[in-house]
Amino acid sequence: MNYRELNMSPLARLEASVTPAIGHAILATARPLQAFLAAPSAVFITALTVMLFRPPDLQFYSLDRVALFVLIFVVLLRTFVVQQSPWIPGPVTLPMFGLVLLALSSVLTESYEAQNWSLFAAKWVVPFGLYHLAGLVFQDANSVRRFEIFSIVVLAYLSLTAIFFLIDARSLIFPRYILDESLGIHADRARGPFLQAVANGVTLNLLGLIALDSFRRRRLRGLLALLFAAALPVAILATKTRAVWASFAGSLLVVPFVSSSSKVKSACLWILVASGICITTFLVFGDTNTSLSDRLQERGPVEFRMGMYAAGWEMFLDKPLLGWSANSIQPELARRISDFHPPYFLFHNTYLEIAVKHGLLGLALYVWVFVDLFRLGGRRRRFMPSPDGSFLDAEFRRLWPVLVVVYLVNASFVVMSCQFVNALLFTIAGMLASQNRRANSNQTYLE
Repeated sequence: MNYRELNMSPLARLEASVTPAIGHAILATARPLQAFLAAPSAVFITALTVMLFRPPDLQFYSLDRVALFVLIFVVLLRTFVVQQSPWIPGPVTLPMFGLVLLALSSVLTESYEAQNWSLFAAKWVVPFGLYHLAGLVFQDANSVRRFEIFSIVVLAYLSLTAIFFLIDARSLIFPRYILDESLGIHADRARGPFLQAVANGVTLNLLGLIALDSFRRRRLRGLLALLFAAALPVAILATKTRAVWASFAGSLLVVPFVSSSSKVKSACLWILVASGICITTFLVFGDTNTSLSDRLQERGPVEFRMGMYAAGWEMFLDKPLLGWSANSIQPELARRISDFHPPYFLFHNTYLEIAVKHGLLGLALYVWVFVDLFRLGGRRRRFMPSPDGSFLDAEFRRLWPVLVVVYLVNASFVVMSCQFVNALLFTIAGMLASQNRRANSNQTYLE
């Protein structure tokens, strides 16, 4: 002990000894936070990964909500630290906020159930939040590139999982809860971690279009490109869902007409050929040909859906302006539908559900949202939102309406309540909105 320490009071000596320890503790705590602030795109992608492996009807610890709150905290703190101007993008924001309020008022009138709040978050809160957060996070080439790599990796995982299911290599499927028949629906199909075949198929279709654009820019090439072209049709076929098959085939037929890239057109042709070979192989030689044929001829689900559509349309006509209260929908459907008695009635159509629950007001807001989404890919002024050859460049914007249409087509056959599907579409939308805003402010025109 030196002379200065001998003349210090006991309280001062205690403070001097404790302060360095507290300082080290603060530094140890701050280092992970500093890493988060330095790479917000990694936190964003981590949150998407948690959402990928946490389907709405699997209840455990709400890890996806924790991930979302951490992401919001990190992005807002980083915005404050770097003095980044927070911005509220004009397109999508107002109608989506209106839908969030309508859905919140509906869920508040129902008896408290965790599943109701989970669906509310998956359908409205998460896409609304990620749309705005994506605009603040993905503002440089490296962060956008990370998102593209993440998309390709998820596509590869989902494709392999679907193929393993189709060939009955179930020991290779991860995570194991995918095989649990007591969870979710469509246990006889390749449903992936979403536990629903349509959600799996829509995600494969959207990510396949992103991979197609990566192939155009030579980010995906060689053996990986060949594996992608061969595996994607098989994975789509394994979902055994007619709406997914139709939207996938339609997107491959439409893309050559909207894209100016000869590489994209050739890739679409080869994927269509591979799809034809897959269908022929499994129908003629495969052990699963019976199940695939049955899916093409199955009439039971169609008759049930037609009954639901008719009952839902009648309910909408009875209360067209503001819709039905949340507590009255299930009893009213049970009264109108006598041929089927499921434990819970589902509309199997996003637009019909919104019309019945929220009336013309909700339907008008939903249409407004997607009109804005379509406009995000357009170029009102002759500016270049992103350099050619990078993700989300002008050529990708030609594909963007196809991604939106794929989502809308499948929404006609199912209620789009899959959190990851909504998060994926609105994350890309937020990135496009952010690029548009920066391009407008910089006034960077094409020569």
